[in-house]
Amino acid sequence: MRFAFASSATLALAVALAPPAAAQLAGAAPASAADIAPATAAGAAHGAPPAAGAFEERLVLDTGRAPPPPPDPDRTTLSLQAEYQLRYRAMTDLRLRAPPLSDPGATTLGQHQYMAHWLRLSPRLHLADRASIVAQIDVVRGLVAGDTTRHVEQVRDARAELSWYEVHPRYLYLEVPSSVGVFRVGQQGAHWGMGLVANDGERPSVFGDPQRGSLMERVLFAATPMGPTGPLLVTVAADLVFEDSMADLLGNDVEGQDEGEGDRALQAVVSALWRARRGEIGVYGALRRQTRERRAKTSPARFTETLAVAVLDVAGKFDAPVPGGGAHVYGELEAATILGSTSFVPSGPAPPSGPAAQRAPVAVRSIGGAATLGAVHVAGRGPRPSDRWGRLVAEIEAGYASGDDDPRDGVARRFTFDPSHNVGLILFDEVLAWKTARAATIAERELFAASPAPGIRWLPSKGGVFGAAYVNPRMIVRPARWLDLKAGAVIAETTADLVDPYAPARAGGNLPNYDGGDRRRHDLGVELDIGVDARIAMGRLVTIQLGTEAGAFFPGGAFDDAAGAELPDQYLLTLKLGVIH
Repeated sequence: MRFAFASSATLALAVALAPPAAAQLAGAAPASAADIAPATAAGAAHGAPPAAGAFEERLVLDTGRAPPPPPDPDRTTLSLQAEYQLRYRAMTDLRLRAPPLSDPGATTLGQHQYMAHWLRLSPRLHLADRASIVAQIDVVRGLVAGDTTRHVEQVRDARAELSWYEVHPRYLYLEVPSSVGVFRVGQQGAHWGMGLVANDGERPSVFGDPQRGSLMERVLFAATPMGPTGPLLVTVAADLVFEDSMADLLGNDVEGQDEGEGDRALQAVVSALWRARRGEIGVYGALRRQTRERRAKTSPARFTETLAVAVLDVAGKFDAPVPGGGAHVYGELEAATILGSTSFVPSGPAPPSGPAAQRAPVAVRSIGGAATLGAVHVAGRGPRPSDRWGRLVAEIEAGYASGDDDPRDGVARRFTFDPSHNVGLILFDEVLAWKTARAATIAERELFAASPAPGIRWLPSKGGVFGAAYVNPRMIVRPARWLDLKAGAVIAETTADLVDPYAPARAGGNLPNYDGGDRRRHDLGVELDIGVDARIAMGRLVTIQLGTEAGAFFPGGAFDDAAGAELPDQYLLTLKLGVIH
């Protein structure tokens, strides 16, 4: 089981510094598939309230967080938002494959409970409506107390040691609107569509918490070629990746990594989004070139991991009122393909030898996508949009990520969602995340201790959906606008044989699954999740948040071990406490 407490506080302060005259700041584009949120399109009204009776995303998922205050066209203003999150979790100790040489008795993750936290500060300085400076930083972040994990260090945030004082910078950028668009430069988040490929880690989900997100050293320009209020929004950007699910500029994604062994990932991104009253659809394209210099721990051997891929991603969303009023249907989708070549993927060859092990790149051919369809019944009425809330929400998400059942055939087919796109609480975030991390750690420590092995650190899924197809129905019932009763389920199976590329081969030369069992078993299992969230307003400035989440996972045959023994059922419980402005 897992227990969790969450606390958050938001403080907003607007300070008048000077009243310069300037044109009105271009407003934020509506919540959309665009990879520029909260970048703006020229001429749109910043923070403009939705029309009466219009669909709003808060009708589906209401976190209680207030949006940042908009700029004042007549004066310089400063705002500060702060949020503190504390988690105490307890969970079933997960069975994992033991390191056969270094610790053959370590047959579990070793973690029953832990406490972690982070404090996020988000200041914004608006120079009237002429420019804005936006920053965000996790001042402290890390594991405060509890059990640590063992033998999973080949993954970022492995929780392998207590470290409550880590500092993680997120945003620091300048945004300048003009009559033709918006220019933004600096470190900023990247998000597109449902967040399968690019996810800024800021979007809430029904269950679970977002991860750190995709952060870029970015130069971006967004424009509306068909006029300030036109339906077409075009964005171009050039990136040096600071950190995301595939890269870490500082080399902190693997514990014990040598200084300077970070990724150098460059991207060129172009997106076009067509926005209408009831929906939007867009296309996103990216060219990415990524390298990392690595060396073995016990030899002078060095090699370069390389990645050169093109990403094509289509995303869209819609909403429509139900005839008769009082309800809306809505939906969104995203589908992506990744093509190119890389030496980052695991292949499980015999350990290379020589002073500089270099492996020829393999082809990348992976696809993935997800779609959500839902309906919300709206309650409440009044002159303000905030007087309405979603009484009943019912939605279903279905997703597909290609898998790779033969890591030695010269083609990498595994597609992995960004870890911040949450699907349930246990299967992808816990079970598969730690099984892939343990497999990578065993390979790095024992199979390739004296020689480097390209691709090992890309084996861990970090909680993202990979090589699986799933359905995830969810429901939220609100007896009152401040109370959420929620439930969900995840039913999943693999899209290809689930194999550990570095495990000892079974009879016939076939690789086993991550537990040493039969790779041909595709049933991942069934997960059931429930939760309660309450938001109690304390005047106009503060909201007290209370809640709980619980999950039970019943594993399928894809997790059977070499003897045919099933993986024990996994349980998790979360308690949440928050203070939000």
